[in-house]
Amino acid sequence: MSDLFDPQGNLSFEGLGTKSGMIALAGRPNAGKSTIVNGIVGEKVAIVSDKPQTTRREVRGVLTRRDAQLILVDLPGSQRPKDAMTERMQKGVIRAVGDCDGALFVINGEQKSAGGDKYLAELLKQAGVPVITAVNKIDLLDKGRIVEELSAVAEFAPGEIYPVSARTGKGIPELIEALIDILPASPFLFPAEEATDQPIEIRISELIREQALLRTRDELPHAIEVRVDEIERVEPADDSGTITYVTAHLWVETESQKGIVIGKGGKMIKSIGAAARPALEELLESHVHLELKASVRKGWRRDDALLDRLGIG
Repeated sequence: MSDLFDPQGNLSFEGLGTKSGMIALAGRPNAGKSTIVNGIVGEKVAIVSDKPQTTRREVRGVLTRRDAQLILVDLPGSQRPKDAMTERMQKGVIRAVGDCDGALFVINGEQKSAGGDKYLAELLKQAGVPVITAVNKIDLLDKGRIVEELSAVAEFAPGEIYPVSARTGKGIPELIEALIDILPASPFLFPAEEATDQPIEIRISELIREQALLRTRDELPHAIEVRVDEIERVEPADDSGTITYVTAHLWVETESQKGIVIGKGGKMIKSIGAAARPALEELLESHVHLELKASVRKGWRRDDALLDRLGIG
């Protein structure tokens, strides 16, 4: 046991030969943080869309190798708070970065960096943890634009800068090595087979919400939340394969929004369910019978107790 302590008597794991730690992903909305998490982990643990507030909760994705365990904490995109829910999310971002072992600052290379990126860069510099910067979406730029963007980012971004494409995987292996380099010596914090710590109910609700975001008008995504009511796995007697019955509610804030989510003759809500089902079947490794309902829950984004139960902020 004495080998676990350094000369000053502090607990040390350097002799174990493994590293493990949490890296917070910070960036403006649509920088591609969730796609980077999925690409590094090797499976879908965070939903993706081009709508603001796609990521509302901390999502932890876990990459485990023989020598290291990299835990990525995908945080909501940083933006000026517009309501109580967004304000909670932003406070959670600041708190989470300080609680992690390092940070990955993700910048959308397709958009010229502006005040939002520079403001976030200053916050990260003050966080007291190592920071690495990734300029994402370089697959959408020609070589001249890549050089121009990297030069501009170098003027304000903290740490080493890595050009990457989360969509194609270009630059991701080099980014993984850089992130692992800043992890502390430590035993693994999660079982090696786990890719995320999200409860199954949250993973199901997020996959459904992802399809709702893709199919509804711009004014609706902020108001939509999905709550899983029931999950039941059934083994048929005829060996036809496991069936998982899932019942979930799509919450909105007004009757007019409910009408949009349901659609004429139920067309919209059926479309959301049909699109979500393949991802749910892959997650649950069974056939899925999905029943979706829409309900009005007025002011849910201002209900602190409810937001606590939903794990938002």
